[in-house]
Amino acid sequence: MLRHEAANLAAAAGIRHGFFGRDGGVSTGLYASLNCGPGSRDDPAAVAQNRARAAAALAPGAQLVTLSQIHSPFVHLVGPDWDAARHPEGDGLVTTAPGLALGVLTADCAPVLFADAQARVIGAAHAGWKGAFGGVLEATVAAMESLGARREHIHAAIGPCISAANYEVGAEFLARFLDADPANARFFKQGKPGHWHFNLGAFAATKLEATGLASIEALGHCTYPVENGFFSFRRATHAGEADYGREVSAILLTE
Repeated sequence: MLRHEAANLAAAAGIRHGFFGRDGGVSTGLYASLNCGPGSRDDPAAVAQNRARAAAALAPGAQLVTLSQIHSPFVHLVGPDWDAARHPEGDGLVTTAPGLALGVLTADCAPVLFADAQARVIGAAHAGWKGAFGGVLEATVAAMESLGARREHIHAAIGPCISAANYEVGAEFLARFLDADPANARFFKQGKPGHWHFNLGAFAATKLEATGLASIEALGHCTYPVENGFFSFRRATHAGEADYGREVSAILLTE
């Protein structure tokens, strides 16, 4: 099972985390093999087993908590009484409870994991372009602060997401960002006529930098090339596939 780690989070005492690839699970076909997305049309029993494997890779007995992601700025506070079978809508999670693996499901969007090891507060955010544009990263930091974290002590890591080279957008997409802030032009590169390439990872990193965190690390792996070992919505769409799996990124506090 391939699990990528960020150096800044790996160095945090009492924290376990991982950005998982698509290998090491039990799913087959389009979903081979570590598909952790209940929203896919994969066999629910296989998805459940994959999610259990990912959680166990972080810590024995860990519970994986994920949401029904809607590309929003909504963040949930997760307590020890959280029902892991629930998947309420939202795109951010924070907790102080040990043993709960806060998970983000992606297939091109940017998974972002957060930790304040001093305050023992962790967070996870699903940052597609819409969520990052709409403030999910800032909202996750604010929710962590509500539990006692201090932003100058929070370390964040941006996991595998689609790179600018493989993220082509149109004029309407570009205009939305430029209308919000002309400085957003730096996240776009001209492609073929009427098209641009958007750097989601850099946009997310810049949003995080503005919050004044202790450190921000970007792993830099692109999810689009099949040889990189990740699920990709855009790759599946270009290939005409009927559905796609989701990789999971998760973080937890140890006891």
